[in-house]
Amino acid sequence: MHSRKNIPAEFIYQIFALLISFIIVHSIYISVIRPQADEFIQYEHELMIADSSYVQKRNFYVVVRDYEQEACFILMLWAMAIMGYKGHSSWRQNNILDIDLLKLPIDFPIGPEDTKFLLKKIDELPENIHHYLLPRALRMTIQRFSATKNVHDSATAMRDVCDSESQRLESELSIIRYIAWAIPSVGFIGTVRGIGDALSQANRAMEGDITGVTESLGVAFNSTFIALVISIVLMFFIHQLQLLQERLVLETESYCDQNLIARLNIN
Repeated sequence: MHSRKNIPAEFIYQIFALLISFIIVHSIYISVIRPQADEFIQYEHELMIADSSYVQKRNFYVVVRDYEQEACFILMLWAMAIMGYKGHSSWRQNNILDIDLLKLPIDFPIGPEDTKFLLKKIDELPENIHHYLLPRALRMTIQRFSATKNVHDSATAMRDVCDSESQRLESELSIIRYIAWAIPSVGFIGTVRGIGDALSQANRAMEGDITGVTESLGVAFNSTFIALVISIVLMFFIHQLQLLQERLVLETESYCDQNLIARLNIN
């Protein structure tokens, strides 16, 4: 029930994250990047007119000025916001692995008669952590042991919960992987647009004016360059998030093995 309530909240968060990412990036573009890029291009044109041998310099604002690069930065910021949300959730769940939730004496054997007491302890945990993986895995293990009085079945139930959580976390990364795929695609769209503009100005180049062709080719190469750089950075953080989530599942299994399953005793 709790997970169903969380789905709309996370969806709303993603929508607002996208809107805020667009507002922030677009504001920076219209207030800083495009004015600076236009000013630099105008200055370079004046130098080229004054000196035909002048070699045009590269400028950061010019490299990132086009719409494709803006879209790539918006997608990057959106993906970062989603990863921050998921990473924070995994980090909070990792923190409770350092807490002894059952608070049992060392080497205290757990029999079927103790399961009601342990379930009550889990019920007394703060409401905001009931949906965490560790309390759910502990609860399922205790309930299975109470029903079957079989240690192996209890361990299997715990691992089933962890495997299910692992699959859920993996599936929820699909939106981030889609964004990571979309960014290079947007860069290639800029490449196609730039090359198309350059070809449409081929007649001017034949007459000796190659300014339009070079600007269009600049759009083509700059959009791909920025998209690939952003994609490389984004993939690094995606793998770090995946590593954090995998550690959460593995350490939860280890916690349950050491603090619960190893103490189960049917005698």
